[in-house]
Amino acid sequence: MSALLRRDILKLAGASAFVFPRLGKSTEPNGAATPARKPSMVFILADDLGWGDLGCYGHEKLRTPNLDRMARNGRLFTQFYVNASLCSPSRAAMLTGQFPARNGIHYWMAGHAHNQAHGMPDFLDPAVPTVPRLLREAGYVTGHFGKWHMGEGQGAPTVNEYGFDEAIIHCQGNGTNFGLKYDDPRSSEKIVDATIDFLQRHRGQSTFVQAWFKDVHAALWPSQESLARYSGLAIHDGKGPNALEIYYAAVTEMDRQIGRLLDFLEQAGLAKDTLVLFASDNGPEDPTISHAARHAAGSAGPFRGRKWSLYEGGIRLPFIVQWKGTVPAGTVDDRSVTAAIDFLPTLCRLAGKALPAKYAPDGQDITAALLGKPFQRSKPLFWEYRFEGVGERHNRSPMLAVRDADWKLLMNPDHSRVELYKIPEQPMELNSRAEQNPQVVERLSQLVLQWQQELPKGPTARKPGSDEYPWPKPSAQ
Repeated sequence: MSALLRRDILKLAGASAFVFPRLGKSTEPNGAATPARKPSMVFILADDLGWGDLGCYGHEKLRTPNLDRMARNGRLFTQFYVNASLCSPSRAAMLTGQFPARNGIHYWMAGHAHNQAHGMPDFLDPAVPTVPRLLREAGYVTGHFGKWHMGEGQGAPTVNEYGFDEAIIHCQGNGTNFGLKYDDPRSSEKIVDATIDFLQRHRGQSTFVQAWFKDVHAALWPSQESLARYSGLAIHDGKGPNALEIYYAAVTEMDRQIGRLLDFLEQAGLAKDTLVLFASDNGPEDPTISHAARHAAGSAGPFRGRKWSLYEGGIRLPFIVQWKGTVPAGTVDDRSVTAAIDFLPTLCRLAGKALPAKYAPDGQDITAALLGKPFQRSKPLFWEYRFEGVGERHNRSPMLAVRDADWKLLMNPDHSRVELYKIPEQPMELNSRAEQNPQVVERLSQLVLQWQQELPKGPTARKPGSDEYPWPKPSAQ
């Protein structure tokens, strides 16, 4: 990380400056070789976990020893983006390698009336190429265990129709269900149980399995055992755990279950043959959301914005990769700009699977970045959020955003709220450089507006991208 970036963070954050992660002695590539074999793959996804919610990303109180261990054994990325600031579209991008708006998914999916009101289909189209279907064609046995949230109810496809040989769903989706209640404090444990069972039964085969947690999505009901780890963390009225205790307990319990999965790979002798990916679907929930009010204590680290926002805190998330003996251990990549839409082309490359002839992913193959080699993004990243903002006004972003190289532009389609930041130097997005760089603004605004015109049409909120505040009206003089 540059000295300039560190000075910028210290200047803006003052005495409580956020410390960016540093695991190894150097963040430079160390000459990792291109893999000669195709790995099995485990994709672990947290729900609503913020960039700053792990010890290895700088959190000073939350205890996440297992994900910290995964980072020491692998590679941690600081500039990883998801492709939407909320759940359903973010997950669709991970599966398809396409910006979610291309498939008409702009918002969280629920009942048919809800989807229709937001101009969306009732489920992700199963005809779209997906990671599990392409890997299954490459000879992989595929499984999904945990949260789905890409279509449910009458007429919705089962998860198997998207390319999974086995699937057990927890909350929202058609298929076999764990029988868990939404508030079950053991959901992470049961998801890991199912994942380990899948890996045990298919030892000796190439496997791709998704362990997608419900944690730490609101609302949370951690066990008393989990809560005890943070007892007395903050002052409260004694009538029950406070938001910090609830949230921290849920994160640490999820981390404990991830540790069980990592331990199994080691004990079964699978760690050197298995690529493990860990990420989150969007930034931490905003405490103004009613069902999150009792525990919304997630951290976006040093960034502005949370879930529902196109500022960094809503779309920039943890990303850790482990593949013993292949991915360079104990390294931090703070240069490569990577994204969830990159998963499909990258995993297909590692599996030796050619992409369909008529399919053009929006993502890129980031194998080089995973292996510690130089990687330069050549495709811009785009975002659109069509609905009204959530939470404090300073977290409510404009409707559109684009990241190209170091520059990030946010704007509304009517050219209001134009904001430009050079992200490596301005990760907190506080002082726009739009006026000083009109040529950059013009180039990026044309890119993002042209991209938006290519998307399926649909309804927008009355004031998307607005940060208006109901200021007290001055009295007459």
